[in-house]
Amino acid sequence: MNLLKNISFLLLLFVGTVVSAQVTFETKVSKKTLGVNERLRIDFQMNKDGDNFVPPSFVDFTVVGGPSQSISNSWANGKRSYSKMYSYFLAPKRKGKFTIKQASVEIGGEVYKTLPVTITVKTAVTKSEGSNNASYEATENIHLVAEVSKNNPYLNEPLTVVYKLYVGSNTGVENWRETDTPRYNDFWSQNIDIKGIKIMNGKYKGEDYRYVVLRKAVLYPQKTGKLEIEPLVLDVTVAVPTKRRDIFGGRMMSQIHVPVSAGKRTINVKPLPENAPSDFTGAVGKFDFNITTSKRQLDASESLQAKVEVSGKGNLKLFKLPKLTLPSSLEVYEPEHNQNVRTDLSGMRGKISDSYTIIPQYKGKYPIPSISFSYFDPEVGTFKRVTSDEVVIDVLDGPVNNATADNNLNAGGNKQRVVLSTDQFAFVKTNPNLAAIESPNFFKSKLFWASLLSPLLLIPLAIVFRRKREERLSDIAGNRVRLADKLARKYLGEAKKSLGKKEAFYESLERALHNYLKAKLNIETSDLSKEKIQGLLTERKVSHDTVDEFMSLLQSAELARYTPLSNVEMQQDYDKAAKTISAIDKQIR
Repeated sequence: MNLLKNISFLLLLFVGTVVSAQVTFETKVSKKTLGVNERLRIDFQMNKDGDNFVPPSFVDFTVVGGPSQSISNSWANGKRSYSKMYSYFLAPKRKGKFTIKQASVEIGGEVYKTLPVTITVKTAVTKSEGSNNASYEATENIHLVAEVSKNNPYLNEPLTVVYKLYVGSNTGVENWRETDTPRYNDFWSQNIDIKGIKIMNGKYKGEDYRYVVLRKAVLYPQKTGKLEIEPLVLDVTVAVPTKRRDIFGGRMMSQIHVPVSAGKRTINVKPLPENAPSDFTGAVGKFDFNITTSKRQLDASESLQAKVEVSGKGNLKLFKLPKLTLPSSLEVYEPEHNQNVRTDLSGMRGKISDSYTIIPQYKGKYPIPSISFSYFDPEVGTFKRVTSDEVVIDVLDGPVNNATADNNLNAGGNKQRVVLSTDQFAFVKTNPNLAAIESPNFFKSKLFWASLLSPLLLIPLAIVFRRKREERLSDIAGNRVRLADKLARKYLGEAKKSLGKKEAFYESLERALHNYLKAKLNIETSDLSKEKIQGLLTERKVSHDTVDEFMSLLQSAELARYTPLSNVEMQQDYDKAAKTISAIDKQIR
């Protein structure tokens, strides 16, 4: 009997576990019958976290709001309750009976689909003072717009995106929050700080509206062709009147949430002309170029600074400066790169430079040859070249370079007979009074035995060293770990030097991550989109957690430059980057 009770209990427990583990993915609509002048809210809700959500094509409706995403995660009586929902607001295009087809989502490696929903659209309804119509009015009077300065720029030509929230004069907005942040894949981007929200008056589709500017960003396209700017999505809290009144007879208000989306924007990026000069390194804009030195005259072993500088307006952080070519007699150190660049709505402006420390070794005059710098001017659509002047370094004092010394100083002159002096060897002592020095017997001395036995003692040490070396070479996993750590230190060296300087640190960190991928995956900068990186790492057998860690690092490096962070958080991001690069290098195939 007890055995039957135990079996029954286990069966009930198993059935309860299976039921609780079931995945639900369903469609919910605000109404199934509505007037042609009304709005329909449709929600796609799941009880497990899913990816790759694909909505149906709303061919018989116009999407006036959404998609907006909301997540609910709570615990009650020790049980977890999870809900994720995608919401849309739809306006019917005409009367009739329409079927909204299936949506799909991937959960736990399996694809789930909703059931189709049939909606009946009837003639226009008379508007009343009910909350539904108030919600409709709020939706009709709130608009989120992404204003793009250029829809057809050149590669690396700047464009701006300004997000404005327009609100009708009779609509009260109490608050809003971002439910989906815009993503600028295939663009170099920088957000422009907005100091305070200012309410301004303007026009939207010819009508008077109030509006606020929520975001500003400057974008530099890094690929040609059609590039998409993902939308900004807001959940706006609106106060609407209800049928209820307070004790003084005033209309009571209620809050509703209205989702609004700026929608995707497509940018058609033009390639640069094919007749690029041989010294073109990707500079796009308007620039000045010159070479300056801290001094023109000096002595050997003194130092001077030679600076290669580009100034102007354009993609200053996205190209390389030309290199100096110097005579071999000048000792030259690796250049120090400096940036003094500010970014506003018109793009980057300022100057960048490479400073070379030069130390001459010999006396003489040394020319620094002129070098050229080419850039593309998008306003006129042509390439331009600027050439620097030749600079001559005059070393006044120091040793003479024998390789270039004149060995024919007497050539062309009269030869004179050399008269030898009879006392030219007078300084040589003819009676030195030398005495023999008794040297100790080397044979059988301590030094003799040490010299004899030391090779024999070194043989065991050599054998041990060889075995250790063979063990190290055969330790494939260990070698991979050591190589990975070495690569991590190599690529993150510049970022480590900038710890404490937020903007310089995260620029160096982002550049280190990109350079590591370029070296490891053999891809160009133009291919460094987040989707491409994620796909390539997955193809090379890098674990899903490591890929996610790397992508989150890229996103942190992109966003952290514009948020206040402490030195501790920067150190944590540095350690996280070193650990992630090392993990990728161990796993990649």
